[in-house]
Amino acid sequence: MAPGPGMTRGFDFDTAPGPTPGVSEQQDFFVRFWGVRGSIACPGDSHRRYGGNTSCLEVRCGAHLLVFDVGTGARVLGQALLGEGALNGDVFLTHTHLDHIVGLPFFDPLFDSSSRFHIWAGHLLPSLTLHQTLSKFMMAPLFPVPPEIFCCNISFNDFKAGETLTPRPGVRLRTAPLNHPNGATGYRIEFEGRSICYVTDTEHVEGRPDENVLDLIDGADIVIYDCTYTDEEFPRYRTWGHSTWQEGVRLCDRAQAGQLVIFHHDPRHDDAAMDRIAAAAAKARPGTVVAREGLVLRP
Repeated sequence: MAPGPGMTRGFDFDTAPGPTPGVSEQQDFFVRFWGVRGSIACPGDSHRRYGGNTSCLEVRCGAHLLVFDVGTGARVLGQALLGEGALNGDVFLTHTHLDHIVGLPFFDPLFDSSSRFHIWAGHLLPSLTLHQTLSKFMMAPLFPVPPEIFCCNISFNDFKAGETLTPRPGVRLRTAPLNHPNGATGYRIEFEGRSICYVTDTEHVEGRPDENVLDLIDGADIVIYDCTYTDEEFPRYRTWGHSTWQEGVRLCDRAQAGQLVIFHHDPRHDDAAMDRIAAAAAKARPGTVVAREGLVLRP
């Protein structure tokens, strides 16, 4: 289907696009979107072009697999990954609200005994650990089986947002605390001199840029930002923990960042609404795109 206004053409889920011309000497580095919605999945014809699954990103740093959030989009990603055989990957959670973890029990590679996964979270210490939190989520009567059902080699890793992580050789993750109920973590993935930032869920303060976010995205090539609302809608949702596409523009301009990617779409924003946002954002900041399922971007 043809992209709407302000959108770039994506790629089929089962076809990895080739590297950007002129950078063949570098290892491949890209992000693929498997879930782009916030709060709750919203399947249906009115949300078909942009997608209705909740947050899930696949990032490839050369041979290294990184997954960011495991919303409902993680189910489809997991199915695609099964064709790759034994995996050794990392899953990074922004936080553990339901829309960002509900796909975890349906992520097929976790049931492959030949695979290994490290799951990370930076918002729970010192009061909780990641394993404790996921065990409460996957506990009767809310869910019939605990995390111990996973038969891959799995580890649960806690850190404090603000730390720098080096999960794989040549892969560096800077992290920052975000303004969200119960806490959240923003990530900056750096690989071979290029960078992709993933900053959701976070709420800005009107008229005052978030210094944590500015520092994280400073000069970044791609910034994926929580654009749940518009500036006009935002006053009705203060304290809900989300931001606007206009604030994303302001932050990226101030940080001299590269491409802004509008993300974490409000489920009430159907395809027609997202088309209008895409057109307005592309006009306000040329090159800005709206995330949709299947879109692949390279820095």
